[in-house]
Amino acid sequence: MLTGFARAFRTPDLRKKLLFTLGIIVAYRVGTHIPIPGVNYKAVQQCVTEASGNQGLFGLVNMFSGGALLQITVFALGIMPYITASIILQLLTVVIPRLEALKKEGQAGTAKITQYTRYLTVALAILQGTGLVATARSGALFNGCSVAGNIVPDRAIFTTITMVICMTAGTAVVMWLGELITDRGIGNGMSILMFISIAATFPSALWAIKKSGKLADGWIEFGTVILVGLVMVGLVVFVEQAQRRIPVQYAKRMIGRRSYGGTSTYIPLKVNQAGVIPVIFASSLLYIPALVAQFAGGNAGWKTWVTQNLTKGDHPIYITLYFLLIVFFAFFYVAISFNPEEVADNMKKYGGFIPGIRAGRPTAEYLSYVLNRITWPGSLYLGLIALVPTMALVGFGASQNFPFGGTSILIIVGVGLETVKQIESQLQQRNYEGFLR
Repeated sequence: MLTGFARAFRTPDLRKKLLFTLGIIVAYRVGTHIPIPGVNYKAVQQCVTEASGNQGLFGLVNMFSGGALLQITVFALGIMPYITASIILQLLTVVIPRLEALKKEGQAGTAKITQYTRYLTVALAILQGTGLVATARSGALFNGCSVAGNIVPDRAIFTTITMVICMTAGTAVVMWLGELITDRGIGNGMSILMFISIAATFPSALWAIKKSGKLADGWIEFGTVILVGLVMVGLVVFVEQAQRRIPVQYAKRMIGRRSYGGTSTYIPLKVNQAGVIPVIFASSLLYIPALVAQFAGGNAGWKTWVTQNLTKGDHPIYITLYFLLIVFFAFFYVAISFNPEEVADNMKKYGGFIPGIRAGRPTAEYLSYVLNRITWPGSLYLGLIALVPTMALVGFGASQNFPFGGTSILIIVGVGLETVKQIESQLQQRNYEGFLR
């Protein structure tokens, strides 16, 4: 891999793309440290220090923003509104016929859906920015901090609107930076910005584990975390690359004096077809009751039950619900993202068939059967990977936002593999010698 990067830097046009991508990443990281107007920066820093390792409900969103959420900076919302908007549009494509028709129109339809995604991203940024400002003003952003109520000293409506506009504009800039990387850089821009946001929190999280350790001044715990992380990366790479290849044969067709078809190919069905989306869905769904309970007044029975059972990552009820939700969303997302009937119809239209399986409905039933069989190990794998932070909590008292947690490892390894493949494919295009020498 290092040799591939060295070859890429020796190629002039690839070097320009890589340097452009690095420049966008630097600009993005600078934006995550610029506070918005109306925020008491010293109070925020004091609360961040006091709440280190105990970020509560906002830990997941803070991880996706590269630590900018709790700092209340211009890029505080990060890439999360765009991710949420993309997932919502992808789900609505299955439900709304108009969106499904746009998806089938090709590049023009995809551009239209992308435009809808941008509009929805801005709307979600306004909603989330308003919620973040209201949470910061109430002091609930940092529970237990002595100066949490002084984070936003000016409670005027103009100041609040200015803060929401700044965070919404920051989200729009992040979206624009991601699209710039996609168009003029290397890899998918949104994925790379998400990769950078998560990777930026690793050094501080690892050092916090070392400082809180008790064996050999914390180095034993530090080394154990590094070892577990390496094992997890190897496991994730192995499973993410695993796929079931369904052989497809195309019959020969005579058109005039030429024959077409007669080729053999395959349909690659990944073991983890859903990627990291089930983990994000399950985490977000479990945050909702705890968030409602945090802002609800009184001492109702349901609030006490939620506080005791759904806010602690090492509670058996939380672990069980988390695991079951991941398995459910894995099957749900695969069901809406892969349509066996559509694949079978396309194969039949172009004269393709699976050896031993009749074209049409039997092919769709066979694809559905194989997909269900390989989704089971994929969903169980996702559930086990996502529970690693919980095991770390029980094992040696790591924070709930364990640096080698399931969500972060899945995203980092997935984006890293995809980016390396793109670099290799572009290198092959530029260094292909051909048949004649």
